[in-house]
Amino acid sequence: MATVKTTPNKPKDAGLEARQKLGWWHAYRFLILRRLSQLSIILMFLSGPLWNVWILKGNYSSSMLFDVVPLTDPLITAESLATGYLPEWTTIVGALIIVAFYAVFASKAFCSWVCPMNIVTDAAAWLRRKLGIRQSAKLPRNLRYVILVMILLGSAVSGTLLWEWINPVAALGRVFVFGLGATLWLVAVVFLFDLLVVEHGWCGHLCPIGAAYGLIGAKSLIKINVVDRERCDRCMDCYNVCPEPQVLRLPLHGSESDSPIVLDKDCITCGRCIDVCPENVFAFGSRFEKQVQVKNI
Repeated sequence: MATVKTTPNKPKDAGLEARQKLGWWHAYRFLILRRLSQLSIILMFLSGPLWNVWILKGNYSSSMLFDVVPLTDPLITAESLATGYLPEWTTIVGALIIVAFYAVFASKAFCSWVCPMNIVTDAAAWLRRKLGIRQSAKLPRNLRYVILVMILLGSAVSGTLLWEWINPVAALGRVFVFGLGATLWLVAVVFLFDLLVVEHGWCGHLCPIGAAYGLIGAKSLIKINVVDRERCDRCMDCYNVCPEPQVLRLPLHGSESDSPIVLDKDCITCGRCIDVCPENVFAFGSRFEKQVQVKNI
């Protein structure tokens, strides 16, 4: 059993203890792999303009993989259906492929391993910790689900794809493909909102895309497991880096009857809690803990 600390680590030092005790790669491995995943997907969109080899053609809302496999954002498809317009079959098939993948694979993996806005919000969170900005406005985390419903109702009433007017994920995607544009201000607003107004404000409280993927992946296979609660020394590093820290409380500090698996649909399966934990409390695993083991690197 680890010795419980009387004074938690400072937020700006999150990961320092893991780096000193377990090494640099251990403290950043899943962060690096996520960045490689996100940048690889951007390069797949750029492969056509740069090398005339179209791996992904389109954008984050709708694309074609090798001109064969359609991939469609489930939210934009739901908006289309809400307006009363039946999308083309390729759009529906593309949405079903995405829904099936994330429903089986991992909770909100799109948010942490694919979405380009995650790079922006992680940067704001890192800078916030380094600057010691702790005072934060309070917003209910369920607000994103309210926004999701409002978008669908608004699309039904207005007959337009309401969210696409202000979708910062699509705006950032256009920046990578077409260069800086007028919609870049949306990305700047999200960064400043997370930095100065609400901690993890966009992903953790407002994003309706994340809300949709949370519902889709609520029963997904891959989850974060608490390997041994007794190892936790309450340094708080995992809480300081997690964009959804509320999901850690029960698995880490709950009663014996509470599952040690992070089953909350809002976990983004990013693995940062595994990275920064010097006591190796966390590991990637499955929702059926003993049936399937997913080993850490």
